[in-house]
Amino acid sequence: MKMKLVVIVLNKTECLEELLEEFAKRNLQGATILDSRGMMQELSDEPEMEFMFSLRHMLNPRHRENRTIFMAASESKVPVIIEAVNKVTGGLERGDTGILFTLPIDSLIGFEVKET
Repeated sequence: MKMKLVVIVLNKTECLEELLEEFAKRNLQGATILDSRGMMQELSDEPEMEFMFSLRHMLNPRHRENRTIFMAASESKVPVIIEAVNKVTGGLERGDTGILFTLPIDSLIGFEVKET
């Protein structure tokens, strides 16, 4: 079975709990969540860059951090994960919502994948 690492950088952090509930409803498991910050968020905290990024903060003052979600999933589950993320967030194609990408997994030890 081909496996993928699904990485979701969620800018709409207020959606995290609902997203995890949606994953559970769809029998998707094994998510690991990390607090994260993007480069623009980090640079905006530098005093010499503060003016440059002030407009961004006025437009979206709550967006100070992200959540990065890692999930190992069978290739067949990737469309289900994408559908769940888009349902909860309103769609990743919308600006400042987040990004999702996948990478191949060559080996996976310590995690049992259950196909349903």
